[in-house]
Amino acid sequence: MTADAAPQDRPLVINGTTYQSRLLVGTGKYASFDQAQAAIEESGAQMVTMAVRRSNIGQNPDEPNLLDIIPPERYTLLPNTAGCYTAKDAVRTCKLARELLDGHNLVKLEVLGDEKTLYPDVTETLSAAETLVKDGFQVMVYTNDDPLIARRLEELGCIAVMPLGAPIGSGLGIQNRYNIRTIVENANVPVLVDAGVGTASDASVAMELGCDGVLMNTAIAQARDPVRMARAMKYAIEAGRDAYLAGRMPKKAYASASSPLEGTFF
Repeated sequence: MTADAAPQDRPLVINGTTYQSRLLVGTGKYASFDQAQAAIEESGAQMVTMAVRRSNIGQNPDEPNLLDIIPPERYTLLPNTAGCYTAKDAVRTCKLARELLDGHNLVKLEVLGDEKTLYPDVTETLSAAETLVKDGFQVMVYTNDDPLIARRLEELGCIAVMPLGAPIGSGLGIQNRYNIRTIVENANVPVLVDAGVGTASDASVAMELGCDGVLMNTAIAQARDPVRMARAMKYAIEAGRDAYLAGRMPKKAYASASSPLEGTFF
């Protein structure tokens, strides 16, 4: 991208709220609640997602409540439907979250296709998205990297599209740069990479492609030092965004001296 074609910097706005941080984080796979809390704080994230089917957010009053470490007055809560394999289960899970969170309508929809790959079931995802939007939910949706499916989900009324960069929990990095860039170029809603990030450079790549943000969990929670990795991810997101806005130099198939050759003294 040339300098004169550099994109404009637009704030990240989701469901009417403007976010300073473009890093969204999860709450699973940490060694303890204390570790999760420390990492989330270090990440600087303002939106935090939790799996309703796997986390206690009030449905089990005698167990530790996840909301004690991610208080709603400090973070935007993003209940998700992880573990759902049908549209029916996903819709039911979102309704449970809305009930537990006093009418909270912002959700992250994911409907998985199989237990081995955790790849999204696009047909069930489309069905669930349509039902949830009609029921008044504000849907951020996990999907594959198909630009046509991303457009269809936007047309259904989803407020953010979240294509995978690689399979969930794989840490393989962004394996589908062309598809994600195509989704970004054609979307009228925020595009956030969800799944596949393994380290800070992966997060930067996602942002350099023009994504509005990145959601991650395993890359932080399963690092040797989750708190330090959370900090690294925060800076990687910022660096990647700045690089995207600055516009990289053109790639060339030959050398180009950093200093001009003309006008040298010898």
